[in-house]
Amino acid sequence: MSMRTLAHARAVALRIVLGLVLAASASLGAKEAAPVSADPVLEARVARIAAELRCLVCQNQTIADSNAELAVDLRQQVREMLQRGDSEAQILAYMTQRYGDFVLYRPPLKSTTALLWFGPGVLLVGGVAVLLIVLRRRNRMDADRFEADPDEDGPTAGAEREPGPTA
Repeated sequence: MSMRTLAHARAVALRIVLGLVLAASASLGAKEAAPVSADPVLEARVARIAAELRCLVCQNQTIADSNAELAVDLRQQVREMLQRGDSEAQILAYMTQRYGDFVLYRPPLKSTTALLWFGPGVLLVGGVAVLLIVLRRRNRMDADRFEADPDEDGPTAGAEREPGPTA
């Protein structure tokens, strides 16, 4: 290749890389800031209610902590409902009616949510019970029911082996 074609190839490659970088940076554009009311009291109420509602997309975050589009929309809806004059209880009741008890970050204790409240404790107690049963059964077994360790075959097993390199 001549120097001229090599320089041209480098220029083309540089343009392609530059174009890809510009395209990638355009897709990473900044999101629009969340609408915030000029009233700090209203925003405090929105934050307090948003901390009580679960993000239906993330499921392990409140809508106050989530940046998912649905969480942003729900925060805006809470803000609008408060501006309309709805109480916090009315907003929580509306969200529960629309999305079910799952939308509440701390669902009420009902027959339908009992598994959410007591399930982890039941699993923990069950796991400990199974562990204790297995350990007791193992303790009652005779020693000859267990396989011997290769390095503990007998009292003279270590003397028969040739010493090897130690780590």
